[in-house]
Amino acid sequence: MVLTVDIGNTNIVLGGYEQDSLTFCTRISTNLHLEPDQYALELKGLFSLHEVDARSITGAIISSVVPPITETVTQALRTLVHIEPLIFTHSLPTGVNICIPVPTELGVDLLAGAAAAAAHYPLPAVVIDMGTATKLTAVDENRNLQGVSIMPGLFLALDALVSGTSQLKGIATDTPARAIGKSTVESMQSGIVFGAAGMIDGLLDRFEEELGGIRTLVATGGAAAFVVPQCRHKIELVPDLSLDGLYEVYCRVMNEKQS
Repeated sequence: MVLTVDIGNTNIVLGGYEQDSLTFCTRISTNLHLEPDQYALELKGLFSLHEVDARSITGAIISSVVPPITETVTQALRTLVHIEPLIFTHSLPTGVNICIPVPTELGVDLLAGAAAAAAHYPLPAVVIDMGTATKLTAVDENRNLQGVSIMPGLFLALDALVSGTSQLKGIATDTPARAIGKSTVESMQSGIVFGAAGMIDGLLDRFEEELGGIRTLVATGGAAAFVVPQCRHKIELVPDLSLDGLYEVYCRVMNEKQS
C-alpha cells in the first residue's frame, strides 16, 4: 500500500492506494501542538479503525501547506510504519509545467490537484479546490499550469460574516429554497451558498475566455459538496482529487528511479 497524506490548514487527509485504487480514506484535524508520538498514536488508531495493517504500507508521500507540522507528521510515520516518506515539492515530476514567474509561490495542494487533472481528464481543465480558501487552477491543453485565482472559502466567509456583525449568528450551510431569503437564516444561506456558486460561475466564464475553452471542470475540498450543485457550469465533484495527484506523482518518482 502507498499512503498519501495531504496536510491542510484545517484537516489532514490520508488515503491508501493498492493496485492504483484508493482503498481507504480518512482525516484528522490539523493540530500544531501535537508531538510526533501523539500524531503516531492518532494515525495508529485510524489504521486500526479502517483495518489497515501498518506493515502493508510500503511507501508514502506527504503534501503540506502547513510547514510547522510537516516534519512532525513525517517523524510520526517513521515511527509507525518504519519508512521514509517522500515530501511533495515543486521539483518532483508532476506531469505539468508551472507557468508562473515564481513557481514556488504555487501551493503544493494546488499542484497535486493539477497533476491529477492532467493525468486523468481531458484538457484544458480547471480544478476548483474548496477548502479554507477557494482556489481555481487553470491547466491548458499542453499541460501548462497557467495560474490560479484565490478567494475566501465558504466556511471562512461565514465565520467572517458572523464575527464581524453584532446581530448575525452562526448557521448551518444548508441550501436555501430561494435566493431572496425570507428570514435572516435564509438570507445568510443564500448569500453564502448561492454567492459562492455565483463567484465560481463568474470566474469560470473569465477562465474560459482566457484559456480559449475548457473541457474539464473538477471540484474537490470540504465545501464543494454544498456549492457545486448550485453552480450553473457542469462541474464534476471529485473528493479525493488531491490524493489522486499525490499518488500519480509518487508513481512517477518510483518509475524514474527504476528506469
